[in-house]
Amino acid sequence: MNRSTRIATCLIVVTAGGALGAIGIARPEAQTVVRAAAEPAFGDATGANITRLTSDILGRSQFSHHPLDRELAGKFLDGYLDALDGTHALFLQSDVSEFERYRDDLSRATRGQGDTTAARAIFARYLERLAQRTAYAGDVLQTTRFDFTGHDRYMLDRSHARRPVDLAAARDLWRQQLRAEYLQEKLGDLPKDQIIKKLTRRYVRQLDTMKTMATDEVLEVYLNALAHVYDPHSDYLGHEQMESLSISMNLSLFGIGASLESTDGYCTVRDVLPGGPAAKGGALKPGDRIVAVAQAGRGAVDVVDMPLSRTVELIRGPKGTPVTLTVLSAGAPESAAPRHIALVRDQVQLEDQRAKARVVDLPASDGRPPVRLGVLDIPEFYADMSDTGEGTQRSVTADVARLLTKLKAEKVQGIVVDLRRNGGGSLKEAISLTGLFIDSGPVVQTRAATGNIEVDADDDRSVLYDGPLVLLTSRFSASASEIMAGALKDYGRAVIVGDPSTFGKGTVQNILPLARIMDQGGLAHAYDPGALKVTIRKFYRPSGASTQLRGVASDIVLPSATDFSDVSEASLRDPLPWDAVPPTRYEHLGRVAPYLDALRTRSAERVAASKEFCDLRDDLGRAQRELATKSISLNEAERRMEQADAKVRASDREREEAAHPPQRPVVYEFTVDGASSRGLPPPSHFVAKSSARKDVGGASTAKANPASAARGIEDDVTLDESTRILADYATLAKGAKDDGFAGNVRRPGA
Repeated sequence: MNRSTRIATCLIVVTAGGALGAIGIARPEAQTVVRAAAEPAFGDATGANITRLTSDILGRSQFSHHPLDRELAGKFLDGYLDALDGTHALFLQSDVSEFERYRDDLSRATRGQGDTTAARAIFARYLERLAQRTAYAGDVLQTTRFDFTGHDRYMLDRSHARRPVDLAAARDLWRQQLRAEYLQEKLGDLPKDQIIKKLTRRYVRQLDTMKTMATDEVLEVYLNALAHVYDPHSDYLGHEQMESLSISMNLSLFGIGASLESTDGYCTVRDVLPGGPAAKGGALKPGDRIVAVAQAGRGAVDVVDMPLSRTVELIRGPKGTPVTLTVLSAGAPESAAPRHIALVRDQVQLEDQRAKARVVDLPASDGRPPVRLGVLDIPEFYADMSDTGEGTQRSVTADVARLLTKLKAEKVQGIVVDLRRNGGGSLKEAISLTGLFIDSGPVVQTRAATGNIEVDADDDRSVLYDGPLVLLTSRFSASASEIMAGALKDYGRAVIVGDPSTFGKGTVQNILPLARIMDQGGLAHAYDPGALKVTIRKFYRPSGASTQLRGVASDIVLPSATDFSDVSEASLRDPLPWDAVPPTRYEHLGRVAPYLDALRTRSAERVAASKEFCDLRDDLGRAQRELATKSISLNEAERRMEQADAKVRASDREREEAAHPPQRPVVYEFTVDGASSRGLPPPSHFVAKSSARKDVGGASTAKANPASAARGIEDDVTLDESTRILADYATLAKGAKDDGFAGNVRRPGA
């Protein structure tokens, strides 16, 4: 089953009797007890009430205000099938034909009785087919010797492929998939017996995971398919998703302070977060494998081959409660004696997702002193949504204000704001953060389904930073990032640099905790019914243009590893259309336009002459050609030749860099807490780019140990060129100011 990764949402108010601050950290123990006590049947009264209420809210509150009718119900059915079997490799055409009997009555049954009969029947068939595939794979692995001398290929993207006609056709497809997986392991020089063991375990683990899905988790998949009929960002959020959202917004959780990942069925420690219980205890190390988890007064639960999300749920818990981990040390064989590590849960701050900064001393090409610049890295627009009453609450605006103050004290001549990884967050924070760079004025317009337009403005007339500004964006910059980028572009306040455009998410979501609504309406629920995230508005730039589908276009486009068209709102199913509203009145500062042609010319010359950008374009071209084929060769000789060519290219590049090392700036990195220190920390050194991280769902959502900054920074050619664009901008703007032209024309926005 594929759970699609979506760009983070832009959150505003929460209705149904509470504010967003009411979203707290759910307690895993309580959830476990509820499941054990209630053990809801898929078609119980609670599930029916949730289903009926979800359908009703979507029909009345989602931006389109479209009740679930026969046409939408048909998309709902198709969406559920794809949510379970997105590769069209499990359900047979005869299965789909059989499911057609639900299509005519699905809208009435869902709206009227909250009937989930279709969901249960389809999921049961899904498990049946998955068990058949697992048994077939196990048999083939034990009895077949694969041949990889032919010239056949395996299709990677089957999202639009026809489903297999019958079981024989399905087995042919499963065999090809198994061959592709086997060859991939063989190319890694894994022995045959280990390949068989690894793949057998993989298939069995997937089946066991699906068979042990809690009924409310299956209901979540079903209702998500219903929500996505309306738009890609309306979601049904179960307990786990609500907890993850709260952690993402608050940048904190209650747990042990470890970032975890799943490796061959083991819950493996990727990083130990500074300041957390695991770091203070010192016994848990990166690479350790957690094989069992025990709560106070209970026996240990075996977590080998358990879905990572469920292991995380066992490890997290209320502050001050004990948890005992059974651990195999990193590198130890499976037969080794495990260790038992007792920890007491505490609040863990996810510092790696907090804004941070660096001072860059960029060497001048003509022998003059280096140009000192600042870089702000803002991973998301976070805000402390928990109403703890424990003093000052964390927000990205407050953090960036402290970092800006430090950068100004270090006399930087310009600032790059890096939004490439920023998928959104709090709308309020996006507005207030934009206000740090402009005088008071409108930042974003929002339009409801009724056509009513509201203008959200920065009312603070102070400007914390008024110097040269570059915004670095990518296809992954979405939602709140696009609000900031769109406003600063309309104002003529910043140069937008990066991919051709941002993601293109121009919609606003509201979160509705269903328990409150059900309680107020007298609807029974025997377990936590979760929440509904509903698209209720679209947002627009001060100029009136929507960011929906089109995103915010860059003023200067750079080659980058994220510039793929399928990473966009337009690539999602059933997105809302682009449109525009009348512009609001705002002051156009005219800071960028006088210098843009010169900045583009200088950047284009550097990029054309850069060996690093040449290599990047070569890699991108190769990747795009491979993606265009949507398939991979199952010929071992061809694949090994590709591997050898890749090694030769990498070796040639290493020799070229060693012979002609690029001129690197001196970089000083610091965190929000470090912004109050006098002077700068020791300079960071450059390290090779790290490979892509594995998906992480561990005891934290942190993506790396913040202490890694002390070891070095990634060699980032795109960021490096952005700082050079900024240096040109600062130099040109200073020259114009010295000549008597400030480049600060103010006029009402058109």
